[in-house]
Amino acid sequence: MRIAVIDLGTNTFHLLIAEIVDQRFEIIYKTNVPVKLGEGRINENIIIPAAFERGIKCLENFAQTINEYEVDHIKATATSAIRSAQNGTDFVAVVKEKTGLTIEIINGNEEAELIYLGVKLSGAIQDRSLIIDIGGGSVEFILCDTEKLIWKKSYNIGAARLLQQFFKSDPINDIDKNAILNHIQTQLSDLFEKCEEYQPKILIGSAGAFETFAELIINKQNDHVDIKNVKTYHFNFDEYIATSIELLNKDYTERAAMPGMIPLRIDMIVMATLITNYVLGRLKLNKLSLSTYDLKMGSLAGFL
Repeated sequence: MRIAVIDLGTNTFHLLIAEIVDQRFEIIYKTNVPVKLGEGRINENIIIPAAFERGIKCLENFAQTINEYEVDHIKATATSAIRSAQNGTDFVAVVKEKTGLTIEIINGNEEAELIYLGVKLSGAIQDRSLIIDIGGGSVEFILCDTEKLIWKKSYNIGAARLLQQFFKSDPINDIDKNAILNHIQTQLSDLFEKCEEYQPKILIGSAGAFETFAELIINKQNDHVDIKNVKTYHFNFDEYIATSIELLNKDYTERAAMPGMIPLRIDMIVMATLITNYVLGRLKLNKLSLSTYDLKMGSLAGFL
């Protein structure tokens, strides 16, 4: 059985095609496109025309690839940017008309569930953990242990939302930094209550920004690790902290020049760093790991 999974994120659209035989899978095609659907007016809940067109064009290309691979089943999910946009359902309708693809708009809880399934599939959950997935529109947190999901919630504090609302200085100054941290603190009060109750031992970052953190450290240390071909990566905590301080102290040009940085994340990574460091500090955690498996792998897990 051949499966195509499409993940329509706020920043990036992903396509993964896998062959499933006897409850085992092999990924035979994988790509992502920085569509930036949340560009411009995400906090006003609007997909602007240029982003709308980029999204349609990308999905037309995905549909062509899916046809070429003679896929049996397609699962396409849309998350924060589309579910919160006033014209999100219009986008889904135009995609259906132009490509034949049926997109399911999932809510935050469903998104968190799929992220958990993806991270679980990677084998990253070795202790009581807090999973974090920093998207452009939303951030999902999942408390879990090696056996079960304990608690989950999605928050509208994604990197693109914070960027558009608060990022007015570069390098980011203390005024903007404090405004972001105050906003995060207000939004995440119930998360910290749950963490007080369940005491996670490690923070697991789901793909995205955490892959960039890993790439920056690997390049700086000249390590021989290919993030594209591993399921998990364990950060040296001191190296992560040093890298995060660099990211907060550099401007756009300096961040762009860092080996391992990708264009999409040059600004977004500042927001992701602030969120990650705040959560680590508030929970007094000094263990951080990466799962390269995320929502799309959670969607795939549903077919296994």
